[in-house]
Amino acid sequence: MGDVTKIEWADATFNPWIGCTEVSPACDNCYARGMMDERYRRVTWGPGEDRVRTSKRNWAKPRKWNREAAITGMRPFVFCASLADVFDNEVDPAWRYDLMQLIETTPNLVWLLLTKRIGNVIRMTDAMHGHRPLPCNVAIGATMANQFEYDRDRRKLAELKQQRGPLFTFGSFEPLLGLILMDNSAPDWIIVGGESGKSARPMNLDWARSMRDQSHRLGRIFNFKQVGGRGADKGGHELDGRTHFDRPAVPMLATQ
Repeated sequence: MGDVTKIEWADATFNPWIGCTEVSPACDNCYARGMMDERYRRVTWGPGEDRVRTSKRNWAKPRKWNREAAITGMRPFVFCASLADVFDNEVDPAWRYDLMQLIETTPNLVWLLLTKRIGNVIRMTDAMHGHRPLPCNVAIGATMANQFEYDRDRRKLAELKQQRGPLFTFGSFEPLLGLILMDNSAPDWIIVGGESGKSARPMNLDWARSMRDQSHRLGRIFNFKQVGGRGADKGGHELDGRTHFDRPAVPMLATQ
């Protein structure tokens, strides 16, 4: 499979367009902005700036992955929009419609739609096709870097699960910027990680341990991405001597 990603909780990334606006403390050291705007000058980050749609050749890749997955019977996890946000207010709605059409025609892929704008999802999917459920191969996630964001967004994500029926929900607690206390509205999949890069803010490992223990107590799936830090190894992937790369189980499709 092409476009294999180094992101530990996915198998590939797909970017339908590039560009975004910072809306969270998690965005302060945004790697996408640093790479696509400041380094390569592909797009200008921020409000009022154009998002740049990727090429037709790029849009053809998921269909190839879908064919490969049909042969193997495996269902790769595809992180969509690592360089953007699917539910960004400044994205052309027609692009979002095209993306949903692509997702529906690639049922062998598990599409991970992670957003910092979880409150937009129901309204924007209504605009595309009314109150229908999401495509059956879509998982929806929200970035929650601190307690404030968790308290604000956990119920929005739970409501979306009830109304739109995603394959599962997930929370990206990365970078984890403080201790977070979860409740029964917590997402199905808890992804925790420290920040990496030259300006990385430190993560107290006790915060990650608490997330692990709470996940187990609440019956959630826990994934520990990395310790974080400024080193090339991202601080390593172990928490107390163990890796936690667990994922939600998804039904396998019949091979062709």
